[in-house]
Amino acid sequence: MSVPAGLDRDLVCVDLETTGGNAAWHRIIEIGIVEVDRDGARREWSTLVNPGCRIPAAIEAFTGISNDMVAAAPAFEDVHRELLARTAGRVFVAHNARFDYGFVRAELARLDRRFAAKVLCTVKLSRRLYPAEPRHNLDAVIARHGLVCGARHRALGDAQVLAQFLDVLRREVDAPRLDAVVDALLQEVALPPQLPPELADDLPEGAGVYRFYGEDGALLYVGKSRNLRQRVLEHFAAEHRSGAEQRLSRQVRRVEWTETAGELGALLIEARTIKSAAPLHNRRLRAGGGAFTLRLTGAPGTPQQVEAIELDALDGEAERETYGLYRDRRAAQRALEEIVRAHQLCARVLGLERGGGADAGSGSCFAYQLRRCRGACVGEEPALRHDARVRLALAGLRLKPWPYRGRVLVAERDWRGEEDLHVLERWRYLGTVREAAEADGLDVEAVPFDADVYRILKRYLGGAERTRIIELD
Repeated sequence: MSVPAGLDRDLVCVDLETTGGNAAWHRIIEIGIVEVDRDGARREWSTLVNPGCRIPAAIEAFTGISNDMVAAAPAFEDVHRELLARTAGRVFVAHNARFDYGFVRAELARLDRRFAAKVLCTVKLSRRLYPAEPRHNLDAVIARHGLVCGARHRALGDAQVLAQFLDVLRREVDAPRLDAVVDALLQEVALPPQLPPELADDLPEGAGVYRFYGEDGALLYVGKSRNLRQRVLEHFAAEHRSGAEQRLSRQVRRVEWTETAGELGALLIEARTIKSAAPLHNRRLRAGGGAFTLRLTGAPGTPQQVEAIELDALDGEAERETYGLYRDRRAAQRALEEIVRAHQLCARVLGLERGGGADAGSGSCFAYQLRRCRGACVGEEPALRHDARVRLALAGLRLKPWPYRGRVLVAERDWRGEEDLHVLERWRYLGTVREAAEADGLDVEAVPFDADVYRILKRYLGGAERTRIIELD
C-alpha cells in the first residue's frame, strides 16, 4: 500500500456550532461531519447537541439554532462515541481548524477521554495555495470557487463546503504542489521530552500571551503573538533556535497562556506581566521604575526653565507640556544636558546652574565663557529668542497629549466575534473587561505611567480608523 501523501488520505471534514468562542466554558450545539475516504466514498452525519446551558441571543441569531431546537437533542456525552468512530484514523479537516479541534478535545476531556488527530486547516491551505487573495474566510472561499452551501452557519452545510473545497483543489492545483503544501501543514511538531505531547494540540491559534516556567515554578520567559501555537512551537523548532533559545528550551517545564481578542491586548498584557513578574530570560520591557520626562516650568513673562520630573507626579493637564521619556531622573538630566550643548542653550537661564531663571543677570554661565552659549545669561540673546530656541530644541521630543477627555474603551474583536474592551486613561492601561460597566472598578491612580505602554498605545491609536473607541468620561 502506498504511503499517504497530500489529500490521498482518509479525511473527515468537521464543522461545529457553539455557544461562544472559548472552549474552556462554551459548549457545542451542533456537529456536522463529512467523511471522505481515499477511494472517494463519502458519508455524512450531523446532530444537534443539548449544551446544558442557554444559547446566547447573538449565537441564536447567527446560526438559527434556538434553545427550543436543542431542548430535546442529545447531550454531547450521548453522541461522543459516534463522533469518535467517524473521526478515528482520519485527518481532521476544518476551517480555522484549531477552533473546532479544540472544542472536540475540550468536550471529550470533560468525559475523561483523550483525543488526538492530524489536523488540516483549510484557512491555511487556502492561504498557501492562493497567496494573492486578500481573504480566506469561508464566505470568501465559497465565492471564489463557486461552492454551494445549502445552510450557511449550520454545521453540516459548512462541512459539505469543506469537502467541495478539497475537490476543487484536486482539480485546480498541480498534484505535486498540493501534496507538498498539505504534507507541510500536517508535519509533526517535535517537543522537548520534558513537555507533554498534547501541548501542540492544546495551544490555540489566536492572539495572546504565553509564559514559560522552569523548575519549581520559576517564570523563565513571557512572550506574545498573533498566533500562540505557531510562536510557542517555533521556540522548540530546531531551525528557528538560537543558542539562547536552545538553553531556554531545555529549561522549560510548563507552558501557560492567556488568549486575547487581538494584538493590542497581547501587547498590553505582555508589557504588564514582564514588568510585574520580571521573567529571567526577558530583557526588553523588563526595566521597572518610574518614567521621567522634561517639563518647562517658567511662569509667564519670565525665562523658561526645564526640570526632570516623574510623570506620575503630574496631573492630566500638566502632562500636556512634557518632553521625552527616560528611565530615571539621572537619564533625563543627561539628555537635557546634551540638548543644552547641542543647541548652545544657556544652562543658567534654564535653571541647571545656580543663579539661573529670574536671577540670570547675576553673571554668565560656564558655557558662555567657552563660547558655547549665545549669551542669554548676560543679555546678549533676548529672553524671548532663547525661550523660542528652547521650545524648538524640545519640540521633537514632545509627548503626545492624551486625545480624549478621560477614560476610553478600545474594543478588539476576534474572528469568532469575542470582544475584549481595553480600559485606558492618560496613556495608562487599566485592564481589560468584557462589559463597559466593569470599567468603573479600575482606578487610574493605582496604575503607574509605563513608557512601553505609552509607545504601544501611541502606535495603535494612530490607526484609530480601524478601532472602535468608546469614551466613558
